[in-house]
Amino acid sequence: MMNFIWVGLVVIAIVCGVFTGQIADVQQAVFDFADDAVKLVFGLIGIMAFWLGLMRVAEKCGLTQKLSHALKPIMKRLFPDVPPEHPAMASMAMEIAANMLGLGDAATPFGLKAMGDLQTLNKTKDTATDAMCMFLAISTSSVTIIPTTVLAFRSSAGSANITEVVGPMLLCTIISTATGIICAKIFSKTKMWKLENVLAKEKAEGSFIPNNYYVPWEATTKEEIAAATEKVHLAVLKASADSGSGETDTETVNEAENEA
Repeated sequence: MMNFIWVGLVVIAIVCGVFTGQIADVQQAVFDFADDAVKLVFGLIGIMAFWLGLMRVAEKCGLTQKLSHALKPIMKRLFPDVPPEHPAMASMAMEIAANMLGLGDAATPFGLKAMGDLQTLNKTKDTATDAMCMFLAISTSSVTIIPTTVLAFRSSAGSANITEVVGPMLLCTIISTATGIICAKIFSKTKMWKLENVLAKEKAEGSFIPNNYYVPWEATTKEEIAAATEKVHLAVLKASADSGSGETDTETVNEAENEA
């Protein structure tokens, strides 16, 4: 979709330039902004390396893990359909904590793992659960305590006070996240979008596709939780291998099955 948007903007600019007789200005603007973009990217290298390095230190010293642990009481309320000890809870908490600290590169793998773990609680193959929708809303809005990328851009642009946006951005992201949570909750309760009604409609139409990697969670003791967690991890590995991601994943699945 973004590709179509950018191509559309370029086409509109060229057409407008032709009809207004300013195509030469459009051409010059293309070269000027291309030059500015290169200068901006190289200017960001140092500040991005500093902030990402600082955040990596925070991750290595356990700050991210402590923050994710502090989020657990809130997570239980946001995701009532996900068992508290399910692996998806830890993955989602780590992703949210990483985003809050501006660790975008660390948040991405956590987010992918969380979605894979959540899929093992999904009885259908191609319909997102309420927990998935809620997690996506929180991830995309993302309360941000340290906006690393914005700080880097402001520093590269020569801002006199690069941190003055931290407070306003924190307020804005709190509002955006609250809005996302409220909308996700409203839609999950709406008759048209309620998951049970959607699945019932799919079954009636014959379009329901069962999820072969669904893993029922009935764990209470530590031993049961450990065994159920292994089943979840194995299901995620199998799903990854069956999606055609390569021989390495298949070998990993075989090794996991042998260990199990």
